[in-house]
Amino acid sequence: MTDAPIYIYDGQCVLCSRAVQYVLRYEDRPEMRFVAIQSETGKELSKDNGVDPDNPDTFLLIIGDKVLKSSDALIALIRYAGGPARWLLILRLFPRPIRDFLYRRIAKNRYRIFGKYETCFVPDMAMRARFK
Repeated sequence: MTDAPIYIYDGQCVLCSRAVQYVLRYEDRPEMRFVAIQSETGKELSKDNGVDPDNPDTFLLIIGDKVLKSSDALIALIRYAGGPARWLLILRLFPRPIRDFLYRRIAKNRYRIFGKYETCFVPDMAMRARFK
């Protein structure tokens, strides 16, 4: 792909797909690439980084040679995108085990809480080059 940050997300998860749309709306530097975990590239990248693409328990954010998961990935994604969700950066004040515990509870129940799409989010033509 490129040296741009890569967000590997669950394309069927309503929360995850809305996070993609949030980034697209608020980012200052439109460079991030988006990869649905259901795609061949998403499956490969997730397996390479210890995430089961058939039952993902986290999203991945790849920035350079760093691979972030769980609450660390969430904080980095919010920091990257900015916007009104910046207030969530307060999560940095909590120890990682507590943040990750909360993250895992939401991730495990994301379909039940937020819903599930039958198909992945399809970007408009202007954004399509940023998706793999």
